[in-house]
Amino acid sequence: MAKKRKGLVILAISSIPLIMTLGNSMLIPILPKMQSELNLTAFQVSLTITIFSVSAALFIPILGYLSDRFSRKAIILPSLILYGTGGLLAGIAAGWFTNPYLWIIFGRSLQGIGAAGTAPIAMALTGDLFKGGDQSKVLGLVEASNGFGKVLSPIVGSLLALWFWYAPFLGFPIFCLISVFLTLFFIREKKKKKEAPPIGKYVKGLFSVFKLEGRWLFTAYLAGATCLFTLFGILFYLSDVLEAQYDIVGVLKGAILAIPLLCMMTTSYITGSKIGKNMKRMKAFIVIGLLLMTASFSTLVFFSALVPFISVLVVSSIGTGLVLPCLNSLITGSVGKARRGFVTSLYGSVRFLGVAAGPPIYGWLMAWNRNGMFLVTAGLTLLVCILCIFLIHAKTKKEQEEESATTIFTKYHLTTE
Repeated sequence: MAKKRKGLVILAISSIPLIMTLGNSMLIPILPKMQSELNLTAFQVSLTITIFSVSAALFIPILGYLSDRFSRKAIILPSLILYGTGGLLAGIAAGWFTNPYLWIIFGRSLQGIGAAGTAPIAMALTGDLFKGGDQSKVLGLVEASNGFGKVLSPIVGSLLALWFWYAPFLGFPIFCLISVFLTLFFIREKKKKKEAPPIGKYVKGLFSVFKLEGRWLFTAYLAGATCLFTLFGILFYLSDVLEAQYDIVGVLKGAILAIPLLCMMTTSYITGSKIGKNMKRMKAFIVIGLLLMTASFSTLVFFSALVPFISVLVVSSIGTGLVLPCLNSLITGSVGKARRGFVTSLYGSVRFLGVAAGPPIYGWLMAWNRNGMFLVTAGLTLLVCILCIFLIHAKTKKEQEEESATTIFTKYHLTTE
């Protein structure tokens, strides 16, 4: 692949998770205004976030299977279009419909279904198009793009809302259209050499994957969900503190929330470029990252002033940036191309559930006890760290060569490629 074309392919792939991350974070700055303009309860407003994540989590495994059955682009392109259409419907309803709330919820559910066919499928696509060290590097860029979207979205949402409060909804189709054109023109998939397996054989093959690799795969899934759960939970807490204690709102609030996310994004990019296909290094980074998160969360009980609090919180973001790219590489490389879409999509589904669970659970923990919230969070990340130490087996280079995913399938007569 020529260097220039390779760069365009990476740009196109990276645009897909970036679009997905705009789905929730870009709306956070407008939620208070939406509540007052439409005369909604806090619970009704929160559903605009929850319905997106739950819809995505439910449909990710389905679209993952379909991407294995047909092709990645055949799922990504319609998903991006559906994502943009849902945003357009929600924006039009908010601006011109008499009773817009149910239409907004419907539009958000469409966006969630569309989001299900974006970032998780992009991970599988990266595994298809890139091999060796390039694969880990591009997966690191994908995770960095995911983080960049989280950094950018609150600021973009705040800026769009200066025009009119529901403008962020109307921004979605524009961003999706850009990603559609990049994907359409710059990503070329190889034609499948064989017909996709029937559903029965496909499912049987998946069971064999999880039977052989399930212990560490589910541990990796748990680690990914924990990272996103704690990230969005703590940011939810910080968002509340910025408004309630410091009266910081709008673009400035978005910029402050972006600080830990920016650190996570930068770490993700560096980590992805350094790990290559070295599984021992990946496991080491996962353990170090979770330990940094544990140290950060347990230390936050001693800080309440804004600047030192964010400084300590940044340490947990660096830890998250170490963990996620390594998990992406481990999971993407764990199976052959024939079932990669489902396995990475299931991982994406679990991540979405982590995102969806973070704000409501941390809202309850905030009402219970501030210090207890941080200590419970630290206990969770420490537990996951211990599970990763004992259940994720980092194969040596020789073991990887002898027991690749394709070899496993061949051994059990389940290879379909």
